[in-house]
Amino acid sequence: MKFETYPDREFLMLGLANVIAGQLADFLRREGKASLSVPGGTTPGPIFDTLSGVDIDWANVAVFLNDERWVDEDSPRSNTRLLRERLLRGKAAAARLVPLYAPAAAPEQALDELSEGIAPHLPISVLLLGMGADMHTASLFPGADRLEQALAADAPVLMALRAEAAGEPRITLTAPVLRGAMNIHILITGNEKRAALERAMELAPTEAPVRAVLDNATVHWAE
Repeated sequence: MKFETYPDREFLMLGLANVIAGQLADFLRREGKASLSVPGGTTPGPIFDTLSGVDIDWANVAVFLNDERWVDEDSPRSNTRLLRERLLRGKAAAARLVPLYAPAAAPEQALDELSEGIAPHLPISVLLLGMGADMHTASLFPGADRLEQALAADAPVLMALRAEAAGEPRITLTAPVLRGAMNIHILITGNEKRAALERAMELAPTEAPVRAVLDNATVHWAE
């Protein structure tokens, strides 16, 4: 694991956006295509704002979430909604959004369809993850009903998980998919999450799911 410290959150967001843009541009030059997987929530919003204006070949970039709440896109809880509002605009409007939600009563009903959409874009070129104070990442929550299966080396691309801390049912990329990304960045801010990250280093992934991706990750932190 690499740990990068920034003087403040503004520097962190701008610096990490520039790193991600550079890595995407490298993949586009070498391979003609790239994939970018990002978290939901409001924390990465400033990164999305910067990336949306970057002049790269967005038409050949597939963008998808790490995880999604099982809610319609018109819900304020929808990560897809946030992605459209903050990232997939400006120059980045040309990117291809690969969905992690489909109209269905439960995520299990759409897993096969959604997995087939993600599979052609693996391994992920650039992966941006967040981490909760409970040491969850994506929707791999401590105590989730199928966490051990989602952490296993033979886990499928996507799984539906439920956890008390998660609220709605979730659909999430599994640990081997996250761990297999070519570039892994974890964004955290504040002393509480830095302390949580330090605890995670001493715990098993079943207790601290972020541990499953830390070995090859770069953590970006500002107080």
